[in-house]
Amino acid sequence: MSGIEIEGLRPLEGEVTVQGSKNAVLPMMAAAVLNRGTTVLHNVPRIRDVFCMLDILRAMGCECRLEGHTLVIDARTVSRIAVPREYVASMRSSIVLLGTFLGRCGEAATFYPGGCVIGSRPIDIHLDGLRKLGAVIENSGEKIVARTAGLSGGRIHFPYPSVGATENVLLAAVTAHGTTVIEGAAREPEIAGLCRMLVGMGAKISGIGEGTLTVEGVSTLCDSEYTAPGDRIVAGTYLSCVVSAGGRSYLKGVNAQELKGVLKVLRRMGADIETAPAGIRVYMGRRPGPAGIKTAPYPGFPTDLQSPFLSLLSVSDGCGWVWETVFEERFATAEELRRMGADIEIAGRKARVHGRYPLHGTTVTAPDLRGGAALAVAALAAEGKTEICGCSHILRGYEDLCGDLKSLGAKIRQQPGGA
Repeated sequence: MSGIEIEGLRPLEGEVTVQGSKNAVLPMMAAAVLNRGTTVLHNVPRIRDVFCMLDILRAMGCECRLEGHTLVIDARTVSRIAVPREYVASMRSSIVLLGTFLGRCGEAATFYPGGCVIGSRPIDIHLDGLRKLGAVIENSGEKIVARTAGLSGGRIHFPYPSVGATENVLLAAVTAHGTTVIEGAAREPEIAGLCRMLVGMGAKISGIGEGTLTVEGVSTLCDSEYTAPGDRIVAGTYLSCVVSAGGRSYLKGVNAQELKGVLKVLRRMGADIETAPAGIRVYMGRRPGPAGIKTAPYPGFPTDLQSPFLSLLSVSDGCGWVWETVFEERFATAEELRRMGADIEIAGRKARVHGRYPLHGTTVTAPDLRGGAALAVAALAAEGKTEICGCSHILRGYEDLCGDLKSLGAKIRQQPGGA
């Protein structure tokens, strides 16, 4: 896909099934390596980041088979402990394999993920946590080599509830000797899902869903099957699309409880929301109202939805604001929205947005994964045609953004060409 073309000002109506969660599946794929056998994951999204992780696991010696949305990982034949450098640059979340291979093989090697367009994302707390479990970590330029004669449980306190650091230490602690207590752990639903998957493999974890996790190390894990949840960030993006364009839609396969903070903001903006056991209904019959948004770790408003909601505020009937507390460089989308006529003022980590409607269609470029999706949200409320370039970012996390929005009635088409 080289680009997406959207003709705006058409209400959305219909039903769409939300894909499996990217942020849940990637650490689950890493967890499968801890089992010297076969792990089956269902509801796996067919997205670029999943394909990248598959390439990594195959390069490490695993046999992987993705049929439809079911993934089978056979990790009996792991033969390599170094993550190939080219994959680290493609996907930062590959860093969780450090904890996995320490737990499985007693050694691991990877590279620093490097810079990121939405912020620095330091991994110091990942490494400090692994050291407290008995890992000896050497840094040589950009390379990280970790070894241990045997991991042992310990008490780890995170100064910030980092999702990646929690996953890394959790994966290392599962087969460590003794008990590990992780204080200040991230509480995101994806962490709880990873814990439940590990428990199904034979791990002993308590405090699931809370800020303190206790892990009793076990010597081996067993074969298992697990179904990944729906992607709450994709669901939040599609809800933003409906509220931006107006209309009535039903999103299937998502847990509304995981989006309570997001739904609260949407209701404040005038959306009519109904929740069901396995879905969310949304109706928007007017222009959205303004709101104030402060991103925060779960259960706060997710930073991954900040960009789509910046687009939503850009077409609101009033003045709203966004305070980004998680990543320091996550307003790159603002400049692209300004090309469409948005009135956005940035001061440090805060944005003030004076809503305008409609925006006007033009050519814009996706700055990152969520920023690309955010431009689609804006395009749905823009007069004329909007062409979104740089859509390879979108493919990292959205299985079929064009197809899903088209099924809801959007006039959208994927432009052929290289990604």
